[in-house]
Amino acid sequence: MDVAIPEKQYFKIGEVSEILDVEPYVLRYWESEFKILKPTRTRARQRLYHKRDLELLMEIKHLLYDEKFTIAGAKKRLQEMRKQISAEKKARKVNKPRPQAAPEINLTRLNEDAGGDQDYKEILLEIKKELRELRSILEG
Repeated sequence: MDVAIPEKQYFKIGEVSEILDVEPYVLRYWESEFKILKPTRTRARQRLYHKRDLELLMEIKHLLYDEKFTIAGAKKRLQEMRKQISAEKKARKVNKPRPQAAPEINLTRLNEDAGGDQDYKEILLEIKKELRELRSILEG
């Protein structure tokens, strides 16, 4: 289902209803059936949906309307999908190379060596080089 989601932080139920082309009462019903769907609420108790809520709702609509799942079947399928995504994240985390130890900066030597402007310039260039190395390690 290719629906363009506007670049916003929050969406009211009417906006979500229009985007998904379902009535607001359907969204409220899905919220009662699918416990993983929890839109935030304002002080006035208005529902505010995040982009990830919209993506979940689009998946629910796809399962129910296009794939013809029952509510129970859609719940089970969503749970399977969440487990699969979780397992994939764990696998990526396990296979991710460990960061190397950061190179040490010898501050004592820096203080002793600081004898003039040229020395400061060289020291600062060395620090800059080491910081770049740190950044490349962190960015992995």
